[in-house]
Amino acid sequence: MRLTTKGRFAVTAMLDLALNEEEKPVTLAGISERQGISLSYLEQLFSRLRRNGLVKSVRGPGGGYRLTKNHHEISVSDIITAVDELIDATQCGGKENCHEGKPCMTHDLWSSLNAKILEYLSGVALSDLVASQREGKEIRFTVRRETSRPAVQVAA
Repeated sequence: MRLTTKGRFAVTAMLDLALNEEEKPVTLAGISERQGISLSYLEQLFSRLRRNGLVKSVRGPGGGYRLTKNHHEISVSDIITAVDELIDATQCGGKENCHEGKPCMTHDLWSSLNAKILEYLSGVALSDLVASQREGKEIRFTVRRETSRPAVQVAA
């Protein structure tokens, strides 16, 4: 199981947008240049992000893209699911037919891992990633035991 390029690039592009949108809309050409992601690939990603309500396009001179929500309202899982990325550790894609039409012996283990990954990514907000980039410090995300929500810790 792994996160594909689509999900990684979507998160990277959304972080770039969040970091650069304060004064004016951000162009895909600008993101492409800064992040080394092809313009045509960004167009595909942003079409999906727009359809899912995470970004809006601004037309005309000085146009580009803006986020539709505050940074703290957008989670990494929101971004990944918006571009139709599936994070799935099961061999069967969750269909429970991995072993001769039935769930394999470890199906529940991998399904539980999927749930934990989704829980983790749901608790990491775009604002957390922005803060780590602006502060230039490593931020570690750990799950708080009492709430099962990730806590952000800035490394010294």
